[in-house]
Amino acid sequence: MRVCLAIGMLTLSGCVGMVTSPEGLEGAPATLTPRSGTYNDLVSLPRPSSPIYTAVYDFRDQTGQYRPQPASTFSTAVTQGGAAMLSSALADSGWFVPLERVGLQNLLTERRIIRANLERTGRTDELGSLNAARVLMEGGIIAYDSNMKTGGAGAEYFGIGASGQYQVDQVTVNLRAVDIATGEVLGNVTTSKTVYSYEVRAGVYRFVSFRRLLEAESGYTHNEPVQMAVMSSIESAVIHLIAQGVDRGLWNLANPGDSDNEILAAYRNAPIPML
Repeated sequence: MRVCLAIGMLTLSGCVGMVTSPEGLEGAPATLTPRSGTYNDLVSLPRPSSPIYTAVYDFRDQTGQYRPQPASTFSTAVTQGGAAMLSSALADSGWFVPLERVGLQNLLTERRIIRANLERTGRTDELGSLNAARVLMEGGIIAYDSNMKTGGAGAEYFGIGASGQYQVDQVTVNLRAVDIATGEVLGNVTTSKTVYSYEVRAGVYRFVSFRRLLEAESGYTHNEPVQMAVMSSIESAVIHLIAQGVDRGLWNLANPGDSDNEILAAYRNAPIPML
């Protein structure tokens, strides 16, 4: 009996260890956010003749979607940090120089403080003017569709079974470049990215002897982060916008021969999927 209790305690402690510290991730240090293959394409684009000063005021969540219960009835289904993601993607592309506009009021307040200090010492000319943008980036997260595809499979035999199920969601963003001088929409791109989630489980429930019931269960769930899908969609939209601008002569390459660059060609000729 004591041997059985010892084995049972060891088994339970092992299960607790698996749950509280899966794969040794508990207490892991903070790391840089992982990036998708779209980011590698973004940073590998050919260089422009000169970067374009760009303003990003907002990139809002326009879906109105909230997380389903029981997760939360108040948290939104998609990230509210679209403007930060877009500014990062524009800067990383090397084609644009994003100017701070989301926190413009904070910036102007600090400039007034600096100007007041300079006025006391008679050096008012030392503070230059803010750079003006040539292009305004507009758009937002325009759709989040849940349960576009769901499915699963399972089997059980004499109390021993396994099953799996999956769910596919989709997030859609729109990005457009606007000429500040004329208000003309220079380019307009809409991109989508799927969000894939799945669950795998296995279990045993059977009597191994009279009044001896064996019950065990194990499972694994993976939910693709929605913010990663949003980031990938924004990066893809920036690349498509650059490719459109090169084709239409809106912005120029440092080396005109790079117009046939493999990355630009891939996004220029990307097929449009049909539903």
